[in-house]
Amino acid sequence: MKQKWLVPLALVLLLITAACGNSGKNNENSNNGTNASNAADSQAKKSYKISISQIVEHPSLDATREGFLAALKDAGFVEGENLSVDFNTAQGDQTNNLSIAQKIAGAKADLALGIATPSAQALVNAYDKAGNKAPVLFAAVTDPLDAKLVANLDAPGGNVTGASDTNPDAVVQLMDFIAANFPNVKKVGVVINKGEPNAVVMTANAKQALAKHNIELVEAAVTNTSEVKQAGESLIGKVDAMFITLDNVVVSGVDALLQLAKENKIPFFSSDRDTVEKGAFATVGFKYYDHGYQVGQMAAEILNGKNPGEMKVTTPDKLDLILNLKAAADQGITVTDAMKAGVKDPDNNIIQ
Repeated sequence: MKQKWLVPLALVLLLITAACGNSGKNNENSNNGTNASNAADSQAKKSYKISISQIVEHPSLDATREGFLAALKDAGFVEGENLSVDFNTAQGDQTNNLSIAQKIAGAKADLALGIATPSAQALVNAYDKAGNKAPVLFAAVTDPLDAKLVANLDAPGGNVTGASDTNPDAVVQLMDFIAANFPNVKKVGVVINKGEPNAVVMTANAKQALAKHNIELVEAAVTNTSEVKQAGESLIGKVDAMFITLDNVVVSGVDALLQLAKENKIPFFSSDRDTVEKGAFATVGFKYYDHGYQVGQMAAEILNGKNPGEMKVTTPDKLDLILNLKAAADQGITVTDAMKAGVKDPDNNIIQ
């Protein structure tokens, strides 16, 4: 009798063991799914910190910053959600600029951005001194090589890259436009802060381009924004037109120059679209928002793991003549069909 129960009992034990084994596998699969979900949640919840140093606040540089942040947002890096932004402006003061750079270099940001040449230079130097190898980007820099931000535009190496806000052809094209359309212009005045390398480079390019047309470039130097109006006044009666470069000190005080141009009926040319929108007559350029957006796309790639040293320094590739017709009337300029014909995208670049 006892032997008859041995087989059923063995079957019961076998079934119990199998059930326990399947239960263990189900629990293991469940745990694996939970772990994968937790990993995805952890990745989604990862937050990033970016520090921005901007030499001064004016429309072009502000638009650069806005475009930069917009590109990051479009790439999934949203301020207030998974991105914190430490924005600093030096208000045009070099001492503040250096202090900001040192503060950022000593912090633990995932990426830093220098907007304008002085801010970018201070950041790169501060990072070098601190031994901080975190990525540094630059924007609104005229000549990254001359500013010693990178040694090679195509293969920067190290932890620094970014975008230049000028194409040397832009200044040449603008000077050629002046020569072709303003035959009475024999002297062009430029207000310049020679402490800004970008202003010096662009002024030299303009001088060389004008010389080919036998037009003289007359300089009026400043060291800060408060001197811009007086420098502009010193040019009245001496020049037939006025021009400014991507000079942060001068652009910050450009309203005074625009008023002088209007009062004295002097054609006024700039190096950026924002100043044309404010009242300059013409430039050959682009939108600084788009420039900033381009750098923001680079930042998103870096935050996603790309090596900044392998990212080439970019330059604007969509140059166009930009005209402000209201400014033309204010400055006594008759806008001809030949002038308008030089605008590739009249819907966007002829400002009424």
